[in-house]
Amino acid sequence: MINEMNKKGLSVRDLITTGVLAALYVVCAFIGELMFGFFPVLTFLCPLSIALICGPVFMLILAKVPKHGPILITGVLVGGVLYVTGMYWLMCLAYVILGIVAELVAGSANFKSRIRNLISYMIFVISPIFSYAMLWINQDAYVKYLVENGTEQAYMDTMIANAHIWVLPAMIVGNLICSFISGKFGQHLLRKHFEKAGVV
Repeated sequence: MINEMNKKGLSVRDLITTGVLAALYVVCAFIGELMFGFFPVLTFLCPLSIALICGPVFMLILAKVPKHGPILITGVLVGGVLYVTGMYWLMCLAYVILGIVAELVAGSANFKSRIRNLISYMIFVISPIFSYAMLWINQDAYVKYLVENGTEQAYMDTMIANAHIWVLPAMIVGNLICSFISGKFGQHLLRKHFEKAGVV
C-alpha cells in the first residue's frame, strides 16, 4: 500500500522536474508577454502569443510528471510571479483555479489522452484573458489597480481607447486557436523528438 501511494504521489525527483519546467513555463509566458506588452495598442495580442509559445512546455510537464500536482504548481508559480510583478490579481487567481481544472481534465484519463491533455492546456492558458476582461467588466477598478502598481496612465488611456466591443471575443477565439496549434505542436515534438532522444 505504501509503495502504491509513493508511485501516485510526487517524489523529490518529480518536484525538482516540476520546478524546473514550471520555471521554464514562466520564462516562456514572459517572452509571450514582452512581444506585445510594451505597446498599448498591441497588448491585446499577449494572451495569443503566450498561448502560442507555452504549449510545448505544458505538454512536456504532463509527459515528464504524469501525476496530480505539477499543473497546479505551475499555475501557483505563474500566478505568484505575475502578482509580484504587478499584474492584475484576477489573472493571477485564474492561473491557480484553472490550474486545478486543467489538472482534473488531464488527470481524468491518467494524463495519457492526447485530446484531454490538449483541452487541459487550452483551459489553463486562457487565464491571461481574465485580466483584460476587466476592461469591460469593471474598467475603473482595473485601471486604478494597474496604475497604482506602476502602469502609466497614458498606457491605460490608449488601452481603453482601443478596447472595442469586438476585441474581447476576438481575444478568446484567438487564444483558443493559438493554444490548440501550440498544444498540438508540443505533442508532435514529444512524439517525434523527445521520445526518440529518451527525454520522456
